[in-house]
Amino acid sequence: MNANGLGKGVRIGALALLVSSLAACGTATVVRPGGSGAAASTPKTSVPKPGQTVVVRKGDTIYALARIHDITPADLIAWNRLDNPSQIYPGQVIRLYPQGAGSGRAPTTVVTAPRPATGSGSTPSTAPSTTPATPVKSSIAWRWPADGAVVGRYVAGDATKQGVDIAGSSGAPVRASANGVVVYSGAGLVGYGELIIIKHSDQWLSAYGHNRKRLVNEGQNVKAGEQIAEMGRTGANRDMLHFEIRYNGKPVDPQQYLPAR
Repeated sequence: MNANGLGKGVRIGALALLVSSLAACGTATVVRPGGSGAAASTPKTSVPKPGQTVVVRKGDTIYALARIHDITPADLIAWNRLDNPSQIYPGQVIRLYPQGAGSGRAPTTVVTAPRPATGSGSTPSTAPSTTPATPVKSSIAWRWPADGAVVGRYVAGDATKQGVDIAGSSGAPVRASANGVVVYSGAGLVGYGELIIIKHSDQWLSAYGHNRKRLVNEGQNVKAGEQIAEMGRTGANRDMLHFEIRYNGKPVDPQQYLPAR
């Protein structure tokens, strides 16, 4: 995807596991503390906070977050499956409870949110994510999230082309590609503008970037075809939607799952 696309900053989960799916319900919350400056001794035992997460801000470390939230660093690392806890980055979402200890209605799972790969203010990226050569089968009935021509296509292994760009006009409806729960709705990730991420199952999620206006909140259940945003150009230089489908946090080609048109 060219510099107009969300892909100029896209790495949805290549370095670490991000947005925690806060069970399949509307009780999801995202806790955004004022930073990592609160000084306290590192806790010896953890106090889990079911259903809560924290968004990493510039200057945060796993150890500072552990102190702030009364969780041992070891548990915080284990609960988020962090292979390298020194590589957390702004915009990453850290779960404050172990997997399976969410709302009590369904086991929680880890999904991912976009992160910038390169560019001003972003952390240098590592090797791009890989995608299985053979498309993973999906039982989800995907549908196109917006009308318009595809002006940017997915390229396997290219960290700048991990989805498709759909051209359109400002204010055009952006719709949920399948039933799911909103796990992110915000504009806190540089390069993506107004962004929405929807979890559809324990393995599948979709992301919608560059919106003019977001119409849904985190934790909200949505139906396939329901309008979730208005198309725009936040984080881009033309009106368009950047759309991604992710399987277990890794990008797949949306056009292998969307119906022909």
